Amino acid sequence: MSQNVGKTALAYARVWHLVDAKQRTLGRMATGIATTLMGKHKPIYDPAADCGDHVVVINAKEVAVTGKKWDQKLYRHHTGHPGGLKEIPMSRIMERDPSKVIHKAVSGMLPKNRLREPRMERLHIFEGADHPYADNIIKRYDEGPQQS
Repeated sequence: MSQNVGKTALAYARVWHLVDAKQRTLGRMATGIATTLMGKHKPIYDPAADCGDHVVVINAKEVAVTGKKWDQKLYRHHTGHPGGLKEIPMSRIMERDPSKVIHKAVSGMLPKNRLREPRMERLHIFEGADHPYADNIIKRYDEGPQQS
């Protein structure tokens, strides 16, 4: 009997994972989320196939960072005009939109290829504990999205 799962709908079914970001370290949480979005936790993982799952992150405003990152970490972007380098500290971004910090951390940990945007579309981030995907959640991770 063959051990090959093949390209069945059941093998590629997308599962919904819930991650509570409350007092979780940003970087360690983001690596686990990126692994789940890529599908590396599945036995059918293929780098060229998009077989990852959905991830719902709640309590984004209560994420923790180590050291002095809260004041010293800068997010940079360029407007395209001469002298248009903009630097925004992490504390100001967390005041405006805490989901952007998690979004940028996870996006930076995904491979830089054409599957990055479809994978990021399966990441749903909410500032508080309320979210509209409560009926879809199958797996809840208190320690992190990837348990090895």
